Amino acid sequence: MPDFFYDRKLYYTPIEFALAHIGGTWKMPILWRLQNTILRFSELKKDIPHITDKMLTSQLRELESKGLITRKVYPTVPPKVEYKLTEKGQKAIPVIETIMKYGYKLIKEAGIEYPPLE
Repeated sequence: MPDFFYDRKLYYTPIEFALAHIGGTWKMPILWRLQNTILRFSELKKDIPHITDKMLTSQLRELESKGLITRKVYPTVPPKVEYKLTEKGQKAIPVIETIMKYGYKLIKEAGIEYPPLE
């Protein structure tokens, strides 16, 4: 596979390029939660309890800059901001679902009880 430059970064494969868009710990969980609904920052934060405010803000900005989500700000006090998937973001959902199913399979093969009992 030939390598290529995009936005001053060298990519070696299309996989690496795709993961630059949806990879990491938090991007896929954010996209997954937005697949059928519009959510506010606080709703995303409640649904992803281990993410910090700073990290959620950072990941939302990255997803918006990549064109995977849109951000709508309402001129109210306090400000109301909503996030939703774009058409490009919707196209990532089947990929995320496939990765999630593979993850469940690996968890089962490792003998891990999931979700863990509390």
